[in-house]
Amino acid sequence: MATKVLMPQLGESVTEGTISKWLVQVGDVVNKYDPLCEVTTDKVTAEVPATVSGTVTDLVVPEGETVAVGSLILYIDETRQQSAAEPAAIATDHMHNAAAAAAGTAAAASRADGDTGFASAREAGSAVLSSGLPAAAPSVRSGKQRYSPAVRRLAQEHNLDLTNIKGTGAGGRITRKDVLLLIAQGGLSRQTAQQPAERSQGEVEPIRTAREAAGTSVTAAPQAASVAAELSPAAVDQVLPVSAVRSTIANRMVQSKQEIPHAWTMVEADVTNLVNLRNQVKEEFRAKEGVNLTYLPFFIKAVVESLKEYPLLNATWAGDAIIVRKQINISLAVATEDALYVPVIKDADQKSIYGLAKAIEELVARTRAGKLTVEDMSGGTFTVNNTGSFGSVLSMPIINPPQAAIVTVESIVKRPVVIDDMIAIRSMVHLCLSFDHRVTDGLTVGRFLQAVKRKLEAIGPETPLY
Repeated sequence: MATKVLMPQLGESVTEGTISKWLVQVGDVVNKYDPLCEVTTDKVTAEVPATVSGTVTDLVVPEGETVAVGSLILYIDETRQQSAAEPAAIATDHMHNAAAAAAGTAAAASRADGDTGFASAREAGSAVLSSGLPAAAPSVRSGKQRYSPAVRRLAQEHNLDLTNIKGTGAGGRITRKDVLLLIAQGGLSRQTAQQPAERSQGEVEPIRTAREAAGTSVTAAPQAASVAAELSPAAVDQVLPVSAVRSTIANRMVQSKQEIPHAWTMVEADVTNLVNLRNQVKEEFRAKEGVNLTYLPFFIKAVVESLKEYPLLNATWAGDAIIVRKQINISLAVATEDALYVPVIKDADQKSIYGLAKAIEELVARTRAGKLTVEDMSGGTFTVNNTGSFGSVLSMPIINPPQAAIVTVESIVKRPVVIDDMIAIRSMVHLCLSFDHRVTDGLTVGRFLQAVKRKLEAIGPETPLY
């Protein structure tokens, strides 16, 4: 009897995951807790372990496909060794999933490899046979079609009728790639998909409406062709496949900008005394604690102390309520070569400068080693992004939902400023903040940033590090 393995929920708000890489193949023998595949969500990339020991008999979901939490992804036969009768029994239960998975894998190969990777339907059927399962006719989906959130979102954005799209996923499921392909080809809207009803005898359509319809039919085709042409790569172009991580980031950023009314503001702070303090103690601190003392822990300390004064910035919009978070958990934007991750410093308001410096260094190291856990990525209530680390002096950050605000710490720059009617060379920094205008208004946000500014400018030789 084959055991079903389902897509796990890798985080409390996670609703779907993408199979970024299979770590097993059909016929592999696995032990309980052995890694089966890598799954990418909007929170983290994690390995899915085997729930039982046995032989992998069917990979239901092809690499690159996104499925909802709780969806079937593969089968494991707990008996480990199949008898002669077992393949037929398994085929009876799962032949539709096997055929769809093989066809999806072949289609994925053809898309990835071009002409050299082309696989016909006959070759897809051979792949099923080689796995020990007989080929089967395509299954007919009964009842209401189910779509992933990513597919529904794309269809709504481009006014597409999903019932007119042929799915290439498991069991004929419509994938995100299917929708993107239709969009690239010009799309098929709900209105154009519907056939006009037959008019009763003698009924005449108004002239103006007929002209408008004609005008639409004339202009729609060139516009669709133009969009498709712009999306088609030239021979000299480089085509980079969208990774699961990049696709997740794209979806999250689109969601943030569409759902959250962003507002933006900025203050400038004189951090000359902070620069002097760090320069005096950084070598001794490193030798004593084994941790680098950067500017970021000082900025985070000022932010968390200010959040205690203005808790509406540490909140979440919940439709009919605003949830003000008691814990202050700082999400920290950490960039790798090809992606951006946002691990979380839990209870950041309870940590000293040293505690924050240590937490930052540990999270950055785990991020770049690919060892972040779901716990590392969950529970953030406010985001701090150190854009100054790569020389930025001004930015407009996108809010990390469901949080209400994000602040960027820009590059510290020496420049002349006027102090008491005299010109002095000071170390200045911009603090840029985007906030959810549903949760709070400019007055509160302005006061919050002024509080951060005061705390930074008050740093001096007596500022405690522990």
